[in-house]
Parts: sequence; C-alpha cells; structure tokens
Amino acid sequence: MHKENKKTGCRYGTHRVISPVDTLPQPAQKLDNTMEIYDNEVLIEVSTLNVDSASYTQLKQECGSDAAKMEKMILSIIEERGKLQNPTTGSGGMLIGTVKEIGKNYPKNRLKVGDKIATLVSLSLTPLKLKSIKKLSPLSDQIDVEGEAILFESGLFAILPDDIPEKLALAALDVAGAPAQVDRLVTEGDIVCIIGGGGKSGILCCYQAMQNAAPSGKVIVVEFSKENAQRIKDLNLATDIIVADATNVMDVYTQVMEITGGRGCDVTVNNVNVPSTEMTSILVTKGQGHVYFFSMATSFTKAALGAEGVGKDINLIVGNGFAKGHANLTLNILRESKEIRELFEKLYI
Repeated sequence: MHKENKKTGCRYGTHRVISPVDTLPQPAQKLDNTMEIYDNEVLIEVSTLNVDSASYTQLKQECGSDAAKMEKMILSIIEERGKLQNPTTGSGGMLIGTVKEIGKNYPKNRLKVGDKIATLVSLSLTPLKLKSIKKLSPLSDQIDVEGEAILFESGLFAILPDDIPEKLALAALDVAGAPAQVDRLVTEGDIVCIIGGGGKSGILCCYQAMQNAAPSGKVIVVEFSKENAQRIKDLNLATDIIVADATNVMDVYTQVMEITGGRGCDVTVNNVNVPSTEMTSILVTKGQGHVYFFSMATSFTKAALGAEGVGKDINLIVGNGFAKGHANLTLNILRESKEIRELFEKLYI
C-alpha cells in the first residue's frame, strides 16, 4: 500500500538528521523521529527491541540492574536523540516489527504492508518513537514495546522466517555479522581463539569456527563465567576452554601460548561486552593473523596503538554487523544445531 508522502529523502537518511548538520544518522546526536514517512521510507510498527550486549550491560551497571530505572533511561535516550543510541557505548541494537506503511518511491517488490521483519541496521541510526515499554527485564536484552520506527531506503532487513519463532530469530539476527565473518576468516587447520565464547554471538562464532577449522584445527574459548564455559563444553563447541578474565592480558596470553605451543592463533574473535580486552586479543594472535573485534565495547584507538606498541603486524578488523548472506547463514545454524536452538529458545523465548 502506497500513500502520498512528503518529498523524497536521501536514501541514507540524512534528511532525518537534526544535529549536527551535514552528517549521517548513526553519528548524529539527534534525529527527526516524526512518524510521517518520506516517500522512500518504510514505517514499522515495532514489537520488540534487541539492545546490543555492550549497551545493555552498560545500562544495567549504571542503573544497578533496576528495571524501572533502565526503562526510564531508555525512554529518556529516545526522547533526547530520536533513536536508541547509548551515549556511552554509541551502539544500539535492532528491532522486529510489522510493515505498516510504504512510501510510493520506496523500491518496488522489496516489502509489502503486513510483512514481519527484523531490521539489520542499528537502532543507533533508526528513527524511533515509543508509546510504552511493555516488558523489560535486566536478565534479557529483548524489550517488548509499543511504538514505531523508520527504515531508510538503504536500510537492510530480513523477513522473519516461518520455521523459527520471532524472538529466537531476533536474538540470532542481532549478532548475525559475527558468525558470517568467522566463516570468511577461518579455514581448515586454523587455530582460532574466541574471547567471550559463552554469550550469544560467541556460541554462534564457536559453531562456525568448529565447522571451518575441522578436522585438524583448534578452537580455543576464553570465558569468564564458569557456567558459560561448561555450556561450551557440553555443546562440544571448542577443543580447548580457558576460564579466565579477558582483561588480565598476561594470564590469558600464557594459557593460549601453552595450548598453541607458542605459535599463537590464526584468527581471534572478540565478543566480550566489557572494555579493556583489546591487548589480550592482539597478543594471542600470531604475526599477520586476524583479530575480529565484534564487541562494541572495543576501543579502536587502544587496539591500533596497542598493536603498534607491541610490534604486532596483524589485521585488525572492525566489527561490521553486516556481511553478505549473514542472515541466512546465522538462521541456518539454528536449523542445523538442535542443541544451540534449544539453548536459545530457553534463553530468549
């Protein structure tokens, strides 16, 4: 269904930027979240927000895990910025909802009114307006809401599949970029280190790394939580597990070097949702290896200057949440692994 709308906006959403002018929606401090769409936009009726792990962890810490305080803070951020962008981490998350209206100049045959979709672009650049928060728990980064959002012409999305429950699909799609990048980086025989392997993105990365590195490679998981480490062991998602604090650089480095015979890792993936784990990732990686920083708690200044400081010639990869085909690859993990699907259903449904 197409309606007469405002004039055509920029496909990247710059017409929604209030301040600072001449910037894109993600780095902008404030967006126009008026829910009258331009003729190349899509209006979404939002049902659930999935706040990214680094942001949710920071919000919990600041609010002392008080749900009412967290709710108030989230509503205040959206009121101030016109989007959900954590002022400390700069990150957002993603959403699921139903297509409510489509601008007449939005590309044909992409979407139709009534489609249930997950946006594959960050809430930190998505105009958002909430009427209410219906359910928020400090234990889950999924928040049930009543509200609306805008998808720009350039905005990525996935139509929710029929064979996977909505909230389960949302949980997986929120971190879909991570296992997709692992699929690109890891080849047979590689030694891979997954730092923060027990969380949502970590589990998916472990699964993909085990698939790609087999039969002769190794997947080493570094996990702070004993419970999460046991989960990795029970699911057979690693060849070696280190229970340690990833901010303790030399402790983790010594244990990884022992496992690898001093060689280091070909690929290291950082999924930790707290700061100051950059140098751990760098030191355990061999020369000209790859470090993929999926965590939004990463300081890329610390990573770049720190690698230089210890004389490491390695490839530092920014955690771009988009990789071509990432949605299908990640949903297929849930289809292939009954154990991971059952775990995610327990955690997110």
